[in-house]
Amino acid sequence: MKNKVQLIGNVGQDPEVKTVNGDRKVANFTLATNEYYYNDKGEKVEQTEWHRVTAWGKVAEIIEKFVEKGKEIAIDGKLTYRNYDDKDGNKRYVTEIVANEILLLGK
Repeated sequence: MKNKVQLIGNVGQDPEVKTVNGDRKVANFTLATNEYYYNDKGEKVEQTEWHRVTAWGKVAEIIEKFVEKGKEIAIDGKLTYRNYDDKDGNKRYVTEIVANEILLLGK
């Protein structure tokens, strides 16, 4: 089995793009995916999941030029986990998707 994630959703806010090590771009944003189901009363319910996404290099450059809040996109990547100590010394854990491909959808 391979660590692979594919999502289609809408960008939650304008991506934050930075240049690191003088020339390499990194883009960070959230992506909302929606699922629909019917509850016991027969009512349609929408469930939204939010995903943290990071992209590097050429993919980050495409995101910087063409992606903004609300844009529908498809991403292909892998699920990653990392941790760090915050300014107060507390350990924080982050789950994110590292995107290696992006497809611009919609308008």
